Amino acid sequence: MSDLLNDLPNIERELFHTPDLSQLRPAAPSAHAPRFLLLYGSLRERSFSRLLVEEAARLLRAMGGEVKIFNPSGLPLPDDAPETHPKVVELRELTQWAEGMVWCSPERHGAMTGIMKTQIDWIPLSIGAIRPTQGKTLALMQVCGGSQSFNAVNQMRVLGRWMRMLTIPNQSSVAKAFMEFDDNDRMKPSAYYDRVVDVMEELFKFTLLTRDVAPYLVDRYSERKESAEALSRRVNQAAI
Repeated sequence: MSDLLNDLPNIERELFHTPDLSQLRPAAPSAHAPRFLLLYGSLRERSFSRLLVEEAARLLRAMGGEVKIFNPSGLPLPDDAPETHPKVVELRELTQWAEGMVWCSPERHGAMTGIMKTQIDWIPLSIGAIRPTQGKTLALMQVCGGSQSFNAVNQMRVLGRWMRMLTIPNQSSVAKAFMEFDDNDRMKPSAYYDRVVDVMEELFKFTLLTRDVAPYLVDRYSERKESAEALSRRVNQAAI
């Protein structure tokens, strides 16, 4: 290895780690039920994004998961209230509690709704030493009023990457959602429903696979280097 590092003069040798397969095999895998937080992006009385999230919740519970759904009603706009606002505190606590998340938004004007974006904007990349979303799994879904589209899930996928989440490959887009739920607000049998099952199954599997090794998966050379530099500065300042 040292010979190979000689050809990498920009590398800090002590901070360069060869990926270790043993680190991806937890000695004591978690035994508790996987924890999922579900967010939806509409406040309508009959919100199809909420109904779809409720179907997803039933599926995750049937698979053995613990599920909580956040109600965005009353959540203020970002920067329009302090971080101590009860709804902000609730959302952030649920985000830290969760090991995986589901985001489901209607598509409005070719994009996710402002309600969906507001929830995501209130979740910071870090709270002190805690990073609420980094390394956690994420599944994306959207509902459409007309023909099938993927604008909202594509936008949320960008945000999931920005929040350093492990966004699963599969996703769901339900076209003409008003036709896909019965009078009891349950989703009708269809290819759309089958895809929702697929997405939740994949989310559950990815969560089981990664939740115990998430810190190792998202450990980065650049951040180790930054931390080392910050430590060096503190030590030098103390010496002065």
